[in-house]
Amino acid sequence: MDAREQRGLEIAAKAKLQQQGDRWFVPSQSGRTGMAANSYYTVLPDVANPACDCPDHETRGVKCKHIYAVEYTIRREFTDDGETQTVQETVTVKKTYKQEWTSYNKAQTTEKDQFQVLLRELCSGVGEPSQRNGRPRLPFAEMIFATTFKVYSTVSQRRFMSDLRDAHAKGHISKVPHFNSISNYLENEALTPYLKMLIEESSLPLQAIESDFAVDSSGFSACRFFQWVDAKYTNPTLMTKRDWVKVHLMCGVKTNVVTAVEISDRFANDSPFFKPLVDATAQNFTMAQVSADKAYLSAANLQTVLDHHAMPFIPFKSNSEPARRSKNTVWRRMYAYYTYNQDYFMASYHKRSNVETTFHMIKSKFGDSLRSKTKTAQVNEALCKILAHNLCCLIQSMFELNLKPEFWASELA
Repeated sequence: MDAREQRGLEIAAKAKLQQQGDRWFVPSQSGRTGMAANSYYTVLPDVANPACDCPDHETRGVKCKHIYAVEYTIRREFTDDGETQTVQETVTVKKTYKQEWTSYNKAQTTEKDQFQVLLRELCSGVGEPSQRNGRPRLPFAEMIFATTFKVYSTVSQRRFMSDLRDAHAKGHISKVPHFNSISNYLENEALTPYLKMLIEESSLPLQAIESDFAVDSSGFSACRFFQWVDAKYTNPTLMTKRDWVKVHLMCGVKTNVVTAVEISDRFANDSPFFKPLVDATAQNFTMAQVSADKAYLSAANLQTVLDHHAMPFIPFKSNSEPARRSKNTVWRRMYAYYTYNQDYFMASYHKRSNVETTFHMIKSKFGDSLRSKTKTAQVNEALCKILAHNLCCLIQSMFELNLKPEFWASELA
């Protein structure tokens, strides 16, 4: 395969070719002289004498990359048995999944009770930080229980008190705190690492089920607008916009359980968070595939997944450096794999859609905004949403997969 034929295969795989009658229109890769960069070359794919109006074909009289691209496109869509030519029409059928309504109904109707039981068992493994001064506080495990249960309820702190009294009557907490105390708990910076630890622990019962994972980020809006001084002197359009925090997470594509999470400011780039999410998940799960969109494309991120003996499915951009011109071995190999295995690559890549489902589940159930006002409380509230989501995934798996969650197994063994 010469250079023109290889380049034609890349164009057929990445570009959109249009057909009108006998003529095919192939988009220019670099822009025609004196014309816009999105112009097209016209190709007549005659078997005996193909023609193209590009300079390479008209000046040199050679078979150019645009002719090869059209031939590869036709080869994908047509088959020739030597006598007759038949058109193969590809019909995309949306795959549907049968809903296990019996299991689903049991999970939903008992979720609130099961949620409190699982949350109490999960919080029981949290150690108690030392306290030197001040009035004795509520046990740290009960702080986490109260804040996470409050976020799960989606109601205000005052209306949540009836649920907290019910949890106290069932023995999940030793004392009912004041409703203002919940806000104070969320503003405690010491709560953040514990919530991340509990999110990780809550995903472990699904170790044997999840092997394919997806990464993405999404924003959760805050209750406050941007400051007036920033809106007046920096960017006037901020006057009508709310502040927000960005949640970066990795989830399993089967149960949508979150295996790792990071919180950043609203304008943080996505790509730097890929490695810590993959590394954290690899500590607890055996990964086979990791899917992510083009925002995470880099040689370092591809190498990170390969280092954990998994396959990265991150599509290349239209302006990505071709494999033959790249000096990075991982980049060259993944670029060639992406180019020559389009069908399998895209089928595996589209498992990434499940991370969009995960964010939709979290936002639709627990809200897409944060009630807290301070940055620390907003981070902790967002983590509580993720933790509540994981427990709901476990409850669903208990009825659908006959799962029996056990927490802190290694510590108790």
